[in-house]
Order: sequence, then structure tokens, then C-alpha cells
Amino acid sequence: MSAPGSGRGQWSSQVGFVLAAAGSAVGLGNIWRFPYSAGENGGGAFVLVYLLCVLGLGLPVMLLEISLGRATQKTPVGAIRAVRPYGPWKGLGYLAIITGLGILSFYAVIAGQVVAYFVDYAQRVVTDQSIFSAYNGWESVVFFAVFLVLTVLVVMGGLQRGIERWSKILMPLLLILMLGIILRGIFLPGAGEGLRWLLMPDFSKLNLHVVLEAMAQAFFSLSLGMGAMLTYGSYLSKKQDIFHCGTWVVFFDTLVAVLAGLMIFPAVFALGQQPDAGPNLIFKVLPAVFAGMTGGNLVGAVFFFLLSLAALTSTVSLLEVISAYCIDERGWSRARTVWIAAGTTLLVGVPSALAWVGASPWATMRILGREGFFSLMDFAWVNLSLPFGALMLCIFATYVWGLDQAASEILSSSPGFRLLAAPWRFFVRWVCPIFIAVILASQLGVF
Repeated sequence: MSAPGSGRGQWSSQVGFVLAAAGSAVGLGNIWRFPYSAGENGGGAFVLVYLLCVLGLGLPVMLLEISLGRATQKTPVGAIRAVRPYGPWKGLGYLAIITGLGILSFYAVIAGQVVAYFVDYAQRVVTDQSIFSAYNGWESVVFFAVFLVLTVLVVMGGLQRGIERWSKILMPLLLILMLGIILRGIFLPGAGEGLRWLLMPDFSKLNLHVVLEAMAQAFFSLSLGMGAMLTYGSYLSKKQDIFHCGTWVVFFDTLVAVLAGLMIFPAVFALGQQPDAGPNLIFKVLPAVFAGMTGGNLVGAVFFFLLSLAALTSTVSLLEVISAYCIDERGWSRARTVWIAAGTTLLVGVPSALAWVGASPWATMRILGREGFFSLMDFAWVNLSLPFGALMLCIFATYVWGLDQAASEILSSSPGFRLLAAPWRFFVRWVCPIFIAVILASQLGVF
């Protein structure tokens, strides 16, 4: 626990933590990436494996991150240093900070495009064509910068008055809007086929690739391996129940992912579109779906407003990870830290913004087999850095911090965890590292 007078904030309640942490986890990973991953990987079979991965891999690592944060009351660099003051392990903390900045630099680019879609739908000028055919690269940069400013305004408010207060507003609003769009879509003629495709597993579609994609999606959607849950856990008081908090965060994150599928696929099937459109499912297929609906412009505006809210709760957590490090470890003021972090993110993210539109050499360049700078950043930070960070955290907890120490931190406020402590230690020591290593190997092309 930080010393009195240290100025380090805490969540005002367990509900505040759960909504903020769920907001970190819930975002474009759930509403943009999960649907197109499910669409590319056979629907129901992918969803079933994803749910198993969330419980068997995501929840154990989630509890580990939160417990390390609360035990040390520090952000990733400080937490690692508190356990092992010297040696190379502190690099794991810096990796989390750098990963957060790297993901924010391209994640906010997508979020900026979402805002642009919302504006265009609100102006009722959308056709069934890709909206951004009329945009140039620097307009994409402008939307990227606008979204970063929105993120800054929330994080500038601090923990309780900024992040927690807005999470309590945005998360319930997000769920209400999602339910409204679902009710609109499932009553369309032919929507039942989309529901069956999403919820009824076709095991003939199940293969190693589908399993690996589901595993990778589980880590990305839960914000694991980037220090966000560790940082948010560091703001928990010793009285707040880690096990219940972590379980509720995983529940909300998974719920939103499934609701996202229910929002999208019944309408996609009802209006004769293909579910396997990849990353463009949201940005090209859905506009065509909305164009075929009565009141489609209104539905589109609500949908992209909803997606903007989901993106904002995630970018807030990414910026907070970077800012909290500078505040805790460097002694900077929050205002100075947040603006410097956002400015750095903007500079790093400009090539991704230019590449997203496809109007510059940044979109056609090939590096490490990836076409376009945006694709490279996505691959480097999401496909490699996140699982690597989670793998190293499991090893650190097992052989440096000690899993008994970690379990004791959870048990100190979660007596109901007692029966699960032994299985949890087994998963963190053996199951999670093995499966995460498999994810990494597959991403590196080993098999």
C-alpha cells in the first residue's frame, strides 16, 4: 500500500474498478476484432473455443496481473522492481509501457475512423460504398488526433473524477445501445440464420488455426500483457476482492464480445452479406447492411457512436498505463505527463493513420512480410508483444515472485478463492505458459 500522502489514488469502490477495468478490456477488440475473427473462422466453433480460452487462459493471467499490481501498489516497472530490484526482469515492466504506447498509436487510428463514420452517418451522407474512399491520409490523421484529445480529457481528470466517473457512465450506456441494436437486427427476416451460425458450433470448421486465433483473441480482448490490468490493480485497496473483481471483468468482456456478434451477424445474414469480410466487416460490410435497412442511417449513427464509446474506454486505460509510470516513477505532474504521452503517441501513430487510408507509401511498404505500416504495428504489438509479455509474467510470477505469494495476495481479500488456489497455481505455472508459447510460435511461423 502506498504511504499516506503519496498522492496515489484508489478506486472509490469495487464497482468503480470493475467498470473501469471492463472498459479497458471492452473495446474495439470486442466489437471490431472479435466479430471479424469469428467471421473468418467459422462462427460458432470459434466462439466456443474463445470462451474456453477466456476461462482457461485469460482469467488466470488476469488475476495474476491484478494481484501483482495490488501487492506492490505500483505500475509495471515499479511492480517488477519492488519484487526484484536488480537484474534484467525490470525490462518486463518497460516492455508493458512500450507495448501500451505501440498499441495506442494504431488503436486510436481505428477509433478516429469510427468517429468519422459516426459523423458521416449523423449527416446522413453514407452510401453502401466505403466511406473513406473520399478521404485523404491527412484527414485520417486529424480524426486520429481528435480521438487522442478526447482520451486526454478523460485521463486528465485523474482516477476517480476522470477514469472511474466516465466508466460508470460509458459502460452502462454501451450495454443499453448494444441491446437496442440487437433487438433491431434479430427481427429482420432471415436473421435466424445468422443466430444459428454464431451460436451453433460447426465442428467441421474447427482446426488448429481456429484454435490459435481464438487464443490470441482472448488475450487481446482482455487487455492482458500490456500492463493495463496490473496498473488498474495497483489502485485497488487491500479490502477489495481480487477474485470477484477479475471474474466480473472477464464476464463483462466476454458478454460484450458475444453481444457484438449478436449485433452484427443476424443483420449480415438477413441482408445477404458475407460474414468473412475480415477487418473490413465493420467498415465496409456493415454500411451496406445499414443501407438495406429502414432507418439505416439512424442505426448506423447509433452503432458507430457506441463503437466510439467502447474505443474510448480502452484508449483511456492505455494512456493511463503510460501516464502512471511517469507520475509514479518520474514524479511528473499528471497534466504534463498526459500531454507528453499523447503527443508521443501522435507522432508514432501518424504513419499508421496514413497507411490506414491507403493513400501513401506507408500503406504499400512491406516489412517482415507485412504489407503496410499499420499491419506491421498490429502484428508486432498484438500478435507478438502481448503474448510474450503474458508469458514472461507467468514465468516471473512462478520463479521470481512466487505463486504462493501471489495466491496469498488474492486470498487476503478473497476467501472464496481458497478451493481454486491450487488449480490456479497449476494453470499459471504450466497450462498458460505452454499455450501462450504455442501462440507465439504460430505467429512466428514455426508451424
